[in-house]
Amino acid sequence: MYSGSYPQPGEISLAHNGVLFLDEMPEFKRTVLEVMRQPLEDREVTISRARFTVNYPASFMLVASMNPSPSGFFPDDPNNTSSVYEMQRYMNKLSGPLLDRIDIHIEVQKVEFEQLAEKRKGEKSSDIRERVLKARDIQNKRYQHLAISSNAQIGPKEIEAFCEVDETSFGLIKLAMEKLNLSARAYDRILKVARTIADLEESENILSHHISEAIQYRSLDREFWNG
Repeated sequence: MYSGSYPQPGEISLAHNGVLFLDEMPEFKRTVLEVMRQPLEDREVTISRARFTVNYPASFMLVASMNPSPSGFFPDDPNNTSSVYEMQRYMNKLSGPLLDRIDIHIEVQKVEFEQLAEKRKGEKSSDIRERVLKARDIQNKRYQHLAISSNAQIGPKEIEAFCEVDETSFGLIKLAMEKLNLSARAYDRILKVARTIADLEESENILSHHISEAIQYRSLDREFWNG
């Protein structure tokens, strides 16, 4: 992303305070994807040269998409065009440490014709926007004495202070950690996402159903993620 004796900001820093969207994420070289691990954690990029070191800001929201298989048809592939080996190689482009740094993983199911054809309307964007703005206001007030403004920016100390859970919720997280073989970093992500879900409901406390929903957002089939 940077080259030459005098490095210039690359795509990660150019996305500072914005969104970096990667379409077909596994099609990128794994070495390129791994470069994002530290910026996602530290919110800055450090480039070292022989005579100097440069830090570029990199507080961005990563949004990425991918097909379920190289052919794009799994699990409804009529011609079985992707072998198990090809599936494994495709999935292994995304390492476990990189996935740990992504808050939400959502599997989008195939949309059937009946769903496409039905005329039922979903929730209005204006209503969603109002709910999000209320949640952001809650977070701004919560962190007004800190150098942060949203749940995405909180660290271990803030998680301990603002993401307390009851015994039932703790049991749910413990079960998820054991069943899905999640890391300590994923544990923090679950708590932060649950805190946001609670904020969207204007709930002062994180409840068990907030934890359950947050866990569902990390429930990709871990058998594929061997990186």
